[in-house]
Amino acid sequence: MNEQEALSAVKEALKPQRYEHTLRVTETAEQLCHVYGGNLQKIRLASILHDYAKYRSASEMRNTVKEEADLPDQLLDFGDELLHSFVGAFYVKKELGIADKDVLQMIASHTTGREQMSLEEEIVFLADYIEPGRTFPGAAEARKASKVSLEAGCLSALSQTITFLVSKRISVYPDTFAAYNYYIMKRKDDFFNGK
Repeated sequence: MNEQEALSAVKEALKPQRYEHTLRVTETAEQLCHVYGGNLQKIRLASILHDYAKYRSASEMRNTVKEEADLPDQLLDFGDELLHSFVGAFYVKKELGIADKDVLQMIASHTTGREQMSLEEEIVFLADYIEPGRTFPGAAEARKASKVSLEAGCLSALSQTITFLVSKRISVYPDTFAAYNYYIMKRKDDFFNGK
């Protein structure tokens, strides 16, 4: 599937404002890729497709989790907001024929993050959080951190996500905690100083 085909599929699946968000995520991811490296073609494709399942019904996605052995059952214990990333990767593979495991992983982890994300995963995860249309207070902080390093940007996004969820007494998906702990441990490598 080329980018134009992916954009057409996404435009059909999303509301106009979410499609505009997708375009901004793709542009932001490309900018991050130019700074930090990575496979631009895969990054752009994953960025275009990352919200493919955003407007699927929660019941449809929950049923998919129950039926598909490859999807973690624990997803059902957390908010429906997470479903579109994990289940979206499954739908992208099944419905759009995308078989590239890297692209599918970028889509699956774009909401929660995960421990030891690839460079490309970090870029898509962070681009989704900091694209220019994101106006919540933490987005600006994560944008600033992303100029130091990808790791600093990801840690900022993860920290703020966890803080927000805890303040609302909403459960935090284990991958998000694992990712946060991973980047905290990496601080010992002095990534905040660009090393």
